Amino acid sequence: MTPFTTLDGKAAPLDVANVDTDQIIPKQFLKTVEREGLAKGLFYDLRFDEAGNPKPDFVLNQPQYAGASVLIAGDNFGCGSSREHAPWALLDFGLRCVIAPTFADIFYNNCFENGLLPITLPEPVVRQLMTEAKGGNHVFSINLADQAVITPSGEIVHFDIDPGRKEKLLKGLDAIGETLQHNADIGRYEYKRSLSTPWLEARP
Repeated sequence: MTPFTTLDGKAAPLDVANVDTDQIIPKQFLKTVEREGLAKGLFYDLRFDEAGNPKPDFVLNQPQYAGASVLIAGDNFGCGSSREHAPWALLDFGLRCVIAPTFADIFYNNCFENGLLPITLPEPVVRQLMTEAKGGNHVFSINLADQAVITPSGEIVHFDIDPGRKEKLLKGLDAIGETLQHNADIGRYEYKRSLSTPWLEARP
């Protein structure tokens, strides 16, 4: 998993509440377990019309937000089903951070396991960030070590994050990577067990 330390990138304001995981990545794109190639389905029904043409009024289709790596969204982002494809699609599109007043719990947890940083801030602050993102300069800076969002105007907004999750993101560790940090201890335990209970190691 790619570590998350600092990020300087355009922020796209998605001023919509209760964006669910079916809107993030519709069900027809869930036929794969590969994490690549899902960008084409991200916000598909919001990005494209029935003929498959981009909707010019959708924020991620607007040229000033091309290449955005930060999404500023409304309340309760990621609600609905627990599909892990949702953070996969956001990452495959190039988004590394989502800022919102609240997130659905399962989506929030899935973000950390996949290297996507979800930042919760009070709704008035999120509104302020959206206003700045709609201005002429769309570049925000995210510093995870300092737990800070730096706006285009230079204002610094601090956010809270669980220390353990923060450390894992900084190191680029998912659940498997975290376990493998203890590989030597696991090896010693397995060796001792094989000596004390050799019958457990028997193979047919």
